[in-house]
Amino acid sequence: MRLDELISIIAQKTGNGINQSMLAESLGITRQTVSNRIKNGSQVTVSELKKIEEFFGITLFNDSLAKEGDVAHIDYYTDVFASCGLGSIVFSEEKIKLPVSTLLIGGFSKQKTYSMINATGDSMSPTIDNGDRLIVEHWNGNQIQDNKIYVFCFNNEFFVKRLSKNLDEIIIKSDNPDYRARTINGTTANELILVGKIVGVIKSLA
Repeated sequence: MRLDELISIIAQKTGNGINQSMLAESLGITRQTVSNRIKNGSQVTVSELKKIEEFFGITLFNDSLAKEGDVAHIDYYTDVFASCGLGSIVFSEEKIKLPVSTLLIGGFSKQKTYSMINATGDSMSPTIDNGDRLIVEHWNGNQIQDNKIYVFCFNNEFFVKRLSKNLDEIIIKSDNPDYRARTINGTTANELILVGKIVGVIKSLA
């Protein structure tokens, strides 16, 4: 669930108008941070949902969270790491089935396939931090959506970056301003293999 979607739900639950400043207060962050996260399509974490429930005195989850449609059981690849930095090697593909609230999956659909991997590095901070778990909507051949975050394979390494397409070139961007944007084009662009789009982030508690 994105932050902008959450504002509407809180307003419905409370019967009052909710603005970015109120949401920021409930989360213990600045209004500017909320604004930036909304602009970037940031997803809400479980811990953030709990803070919001306590602050506004509402229940965002149904009492029976495990009923059909509320939880998606997705493959979590515990030893697969996608780099938010200079590259990461995949060591194995061992997986477990992990129940995840569909509230945490942006644009959830039973017709789509999802999996979860781990993030390493800081190039996508503050949106994605080292140790976060990433929910990936598997790639189905659609066009790249400008400025969305994708996990992809390039030079036999997995990366997590924002992608934009411009004619025959792909622009690769980081959220951390310390990392410069890169551009690949021509035949090199064909070597980039999209795995999927990031539709949820579960923040590390470490």
